[in-house]
Amino acid sequence: MNAFDLKGKRIAITGGAGVLGASLAKGYADAGATVALLDLAADKAQELAKDLGNDHIGAAINVLDTDSITSSLEACISGMGGVDILVNGAGGNHPKATTGPDMAFFDIPKESLEFVSGLNLSGTILPSQVFGRHMVEAKQGNILNISSMNAFRPLTRIPAYSAAKAAVSNFTQWLAVHIAQEYSPSIRVNALAPGFFLTEQNRFLLTDKETGELTPRGSQILGHTPQGRFGEPDDLLGTAIWLVSDASKFVTGIVVPVDGGFSAYSGV
Repeated sequence: MNAFDLKGKRIAITGGAGVLGASLAKGYADAGATVALLDLAADKAQELAKDLGNDHIGAAINVLDTDSITSSLEACISGMGGVDILVNGAGGNHPKATTGPDMAFFDIPKESLEFVSGLNLSGTILPSQVFGRHMVEAKQGNILNISSMNAFRPLTRIPAYSAAKAAVSNFTQWLAVHIAQEYSPSIRVNALAPGFFLTEQNRFLLTDKETGELTPRGSQILGHTPQGRFGEPDDLLGTAIWLVSDASKFVTGIVVPVDGGFSAYSGV
């Protein structure tokens, strides 16, 4: 069981002030790691880091700006001595890239499509470039990307997000091979594909804001989730710890669903 111990590991999490990012940060800290929460909301990231303890740090990052990413890496080096593990947790959708009564697919603005693609795909690739170079210099490291159920089965209404997360899964496999062959087989790249978790972004798509009851979309999702519930942030921790620990040292280039069985169920 010592292989799951993260003591001495230094982990940077983009989107660290979000619901899932903050949960991962706490889980990693509890497993012994030193954590840097990196987020556009730097004040919130710093506050959350302070709650974890004195060894942890919070810093600003814009995952679409290489200079900002470089500055966040420098903050990690200054505050923790370096980074062993990068978790690319930043991502999200945009209301104007979501189809519905007020937005036909044919009318989705180019700017909204580019925002969603940029945030999820470029927002994974650019930090992987900056932090990955740091890992190459050390000849060891670990990158964990956050994909989605949308990468396995595109969901209705969110075409840009589905396409972007499918690209994140593909990039995960590509980078795992590239970095092992060209730089070091001791640098691994994998991804989590969360199922349906209630976050600030999707809560009121899945539950009614006034009553808390399931929306029709929320009911459909639970009807296709064999375990019959939404995920809790802590449900990601076991897999997330495994993928960045020595317990998975011969695992690279995979995308692991954590979805209550959603991806296995045909609906029949």
